[in-house]
Amino acid sequence: MKRFLVVVTAVLCMMSAWAQAKYVFYLIGDGMGPNQVLATEMYLAELGGQIGRKQLCMTQLPYSGQLGTFSTSNSITDSSAAGTCLASGHKTNNGTLGLDDKGAPVKTIAERLHDEGWAVGIMTSVSIDHATPAAFYAHVPKRNMYYEIGRQLAESGFEFFGGATFYQPYPKDAPDGGPNVYELCEKAGYTFARGLKEYEERRGVERLILIQEHEGRDKNYLGTGMIPYGINKKEGDLTLQQITASAIDFLSRQKRPFFMMVEGGAIDWACHDNDAATVIGDVLEFDAAIREVVRFYKQHPDETLIVITADHETGGMALGNSDYTLNLQALQHQKISLSELSNQVKAMHQTYGKKLKWQQVKDLFTAQLGLYDAVPVTAEEDAELKALFNDMLKNKSADKKTLYSSLSSLSAKAVSLLDKKAKVGWTTGSHSAAAVPLFAIGVGAERFTGWHDNSEVAPLIMKATGCK
Repeated sequence: MKRFLVVVTAVLCMMSAWAQAKYVFYLIGDGMGPNQVLATEMYLAELGGQIGRKQLCMTQLPYSGQLGTFSTSNSITDSSAAGTCLASGHKTNNGTLGLDDKGAPVKTIAERLHDEGWAVGIMTSVSIDHATPAAFYAHVPKRNMYYEIGRQLAESGFEFFGGATFYQPYPKDAPDGGPNVYELCEKAGYTFARGLKEYEERRGVERLILIQEHEGRDKNYLGTGMIPYGINKKEGDLTLQQITASAIDFLSRQKRPFFMMVEGGAIDWACHDNDAATVIGDVLEFDAAIREVVRFYKQHPDETLIVITADHETGGMALGNSDYTLNLQALQHQKISLSELSNQVKAMHQTYGKKLKWQQVKDLFTAQLGLYDAVPVTAEEDAELKALFNDMLKNKSADKKTLYSSLSSLSAKAVSLLDKKAKVGWTTGSHSAAAVPLFAIGVGAERFTGWHDNSEVAPLIMKATGCK
């Protein structure tokens, strides 16, 4: 019997070595450390009246591990260095995109597979010229060279792009002139579809860029366009799951192998804001996209590889901030993101000026955060919030600046108070050096277990495809 098992194991290993993936899905939760995943699962369990975890789709995959994320310039990476490494296997300096630490271009797995005849799709929940998606097709010394990144997107020849919009579609020295990125993309053979209705009408084209119907509707982030957070979603808003399903449909029509990168980009933005409820909402949005990919895998289990990871952790998210308790269910009372709450408080202040009453703001905090009602507020906490309110009326309170946001200090304090009640802590408004999770299923997935450096992922994916 023992000899039989040895023989069977050897045969399975040989079969695994011979198998090659024809469909590769690479999913990256930007800023998604292990506690962002665990918080989401424990939150869902608490809502169901249980202590423990209600597993997400990603954590149910059979193979898992962890990644180290340091760059060549620091133990704490930024998204461009981490994205470059995940896309190519080459580490680089923070702020650099698609180049090694000496400034030489590095070829990404998307580019290499495209050269081998594969169709390629790149998609995100933020702007499609942002660091992580750009790391798969652009090569620039500075990640904020958005117009040049957009120009290189047009030149990539990749079949499908999806996301919110472009961050900077016009060259800085000619904001009202051309050629803008939209024109460059159309000249290169891309068709734009704004929303799912237009996608259905245009999915038969050769190359397509799917963006939200109302570009830049969510203006919370210093003028950038993004797909609204899951917690802010309105009927008709494009979702990452819809973009992913559209990409699968589009690339499947190519009748050839394909590679897809899907980024849950807004997880990172919510972590920069230290906004726990919004983080959980966008981890769920990301997991919904993963479910779409797993659905495809179940139809093609012998030809598909799915790899899920993160570029880095953001916020230093801690589950527990005082005693031996968690109260994540308190976050269910938050109805909108901190950024949207900040917009509403600023709008009230602009409308009423010095006539704005503290009770009006308290009522807003009750409606949108549950404070003073479902979530008790002490007299000391109330006094602290009211002091910030009075400073706002006197124009003495400066906005709280995060990487992507400009938040009213009063709104930031209110959400911080709710997080405290939920027993969630934050060590930073930036990135941390924490390891990030790694999940996999499909052809060659067994290679993605245990501890890895982020430079190992791209080569392992290429090995699973059998391509050079």
